[in-house]
Amino acid sequence: MKVIVIGCTHAGTAAVNQILATDPSTEVTIYERNDNVSFLSCGIALYLGGEIKDPQGLFYSSPDALAKLGATVKMQHDVTDIDTDQHLVTVKDLVSGTTSTDHYDKLVVTTGSWPIIPPIDGIDNPNVYLCKNWNHAQKLWDDAKDAKRVIVIGGGYIGTELVEAYQRQGKEVTLIDGLPRILNKYLDTEFTDRIQKDFTERGIKLALSQMVQGFSDAPDGGVTVTTDQGDYTADMAILCVGFRPNTGLLKGKVDMNKNGSIITNDYMQTSDPDIYGAGDSVAVHYNPTHKDAYIPLATNAVRQGTLVGLNIFKPTRKYMGTQSTSGLMLFDTTIVASGMTLEHAQLENIPAAAVTVEDNYRPEFMPTTTPVLMQLVYNPETRAILGAQFMSKYDVSQSANTISVMIQNENTIDDLGFVDMFFQPQFDRPFNYLNLLGQAAIAQEAK
Repeated sequence: MKVIVIGCTHAGTAAVNQILATDPSTEVTIYERNDNVSFLSCGIALYLGGEIKDPQGLFYSSPDALAKLGATVKMQHDVTDIDTDQHLVTVKDLVSGTTSTDHYDKLVVTTGSWPIIPPIDGIDNPNVYLCKNWNHAQKLWDDAKDAKRVIVIGGGYIGTELVEAYQRQGKEVTLIDGLPRILNKYLDTEFTDRIQKDFTERGIKLALSQMVQGFSDAPDGGVTVTTDQGDYTADMAILCVGFRPNTGLLKGKVDMNKNGSIITNDYMQTSDPDIYGAGDSVAVHYNPTHKDAYIPLATNAVRQGTLVGLNIFKPTRKYMGTQSTSGLMLFDTTIVASGMTLEHAQLENIPAAAVTVEDNYRPEFMPTTTPVLMQLVYNPETRAILGAQFMSKYDVSQSANTISVMIQNENTIDDLGFVDMFFQPQFDRPFNYLNLLGQAAIAQEAK
């Protein structure tokens, strides 16, 4: 069987690895328009902040490694057209400029996403940067060395991580966002209020509820960002306002959502039975709402790509969906979440309540202990868990994974309150802080 894979970052790399592990005799050809594969874009801020000394560690595979598995790897080759009737792809060699066609039995589309670039005046200004791939990371690293002032546009995960990275370098940083709260997709108000307070206390300027209207050259050679509330000048401005699925190749050829994300079945198969999709180009099944959603996360991409490799020969393992479990660390504070925020649940018209608890993760008689801020979102009618958020100087990252499993399994606040968790004073209380969170929800509903 001949399989062609278009795009080879997270989903594509995972698909190739699994296809050749499942059946090494499969003829696999990879077409990748860049000169690298498997770049972990979520590590860009760590690289820019100096926490990662060797950026090559952000690549977990290589063209040579994939070739050794048995794949034919065509780097700097751009697929420009797909003929689904003839099972042909048209490919342009970006080095030589030549064009050729190739035949497939099965096609894997893992073309990923691309930053949203709004049609704003001056968007092509050379001092306006994107943050997505390895080339962007190198440019940000090189050009920021001499920059004293940096503007970050977009208060999501990437934007806030860049803010921290540049603040740690001693730069003057301004964060602009059109919404009144940063990280609003992941965290409710009590969490974002604390993060924003920490930012401002560190000298970071927050320009929230402001819409960018244009970019222009600054008198000193930098860039001026004009919003609906004023002008901000810096040496560089970085655009981090989100991503869109990169699916133009399949427009009109397979079923898609309005936002351009590809619709797949439980086995990652598109409406064309010989085309599979995975990663940022594909919609996910979001378990808290039981609906499809667009959630571009590396975890989703790797999982979906692996499932393509298992299912491309025959339907083998269904996609379980996602809770959009995610996390980051800002100024040594762990911040993690899984499932829905209260605000999100209300927007979806899902009956929802929330309970917030702050308590130490282990007994006060220990030499040290650390408070954990946590919030549980649940359906008061069914008592089902919808989501949770955690923030602490203590490593609470695995708490989000626990909540993810409970949402997946449709567990209730009663389950969380009394599920068995071990006790040892070095690690926790007789009731783990997750148990206490569940019990707080139970007590709230008993009133």
